[in-house]
Amino acid sequence: MGRLDGKVAFITGAARGQGRSHAIRLAQEGADIIGIDVCEAVETNKIPPATQEDLDETVRQVEALDRRIIATKADVRDYDAVKSAVDAGVAELGRLDIVAANAGISGTPNRAEEIPEKDWMTMIDINLSGVWRACKAAIPHLRAAGGGSIIITSSDAGLFAYENISHYVSAKHGLVGLMRTLALELAPDMIRVNSVHPTTVATDMVMNDTIFKLFRPDLENPTKDDFAAAAVQMNALPVPWVEAVDISNAVLFLASDESRYITGVPLPVDAGAAVK
Repeated sequence: MGRLDGKVAFITGAARGQGRSHAIRLAQEGADIIGIDVCEAVETNKIPPATQEDLDETVRQVEALDRRIIATKADVRDYDAVKSAVDAGVAELGRLDIVAANAGISGTPNRAEEIPEKDWMTMIDINLSGVWRACKAAIPHLRAAGGGSIIITSSDAGLFAYENISHYVSAKHGLVGLMRTLALELAPDMIRVNSVHPTTVATDMVMNDTIFKLFRPDLENPTKDDFAAAAVQMNALPVPWVEAVDISNAVLFLASDESRYITGVPLPVDAGAAVK
């Protein structure tokens, strides 16, 4: 028996990276999946976007595990689209028990006073408000199921500051406040709410020239190895990054009955970065 047999999970940002990893890991433990992703470029984000083909690959891998998945192209900046996707998924799969609010962007690094207004607003709209919209759309279905678990993807940048990404840091700190407030508001309904706080993760969101230059401004064209030399300094354990499945295993724990009395907790999965 799987740890999530009979349960349904809603995952945002499901086309690739951590979102795909979450979908696969939860499906391995018996969950059916409702997934959404924007599958197109965000103007203020320099990282190449996920595509419809990426989302189709997530579907293929989940279905290869003999689980059902309803995957929809939807933008977390559009509440009606998010709600429509969740409602349609629940209508097809019968219920909702788990939310993994994972969708987010890294944005374009800049000093706080030099961030364009559009960059700031887009960051907050996706990384903070987008999580609120996903939760808002899902909560009635969790309540109807008699309870459930919401797992919000924040960051170590939600626990302490980094230079040159104040918009990202602000959004990720805001998620902690949202998580704690929802944990209080939803506790009477037996809906638990927690956040996970990764260090750098080996996904497309991190493994790109924009992030390499953020970590190594001293080099004109830093490589992955140059980035690794800087990233390893962040963590207590001597590793430069973790893998997406490491975050997925934490999401799985928080989604499962093994954590049935854990709520309101910011959980670092960060190789000790938060204590260094």
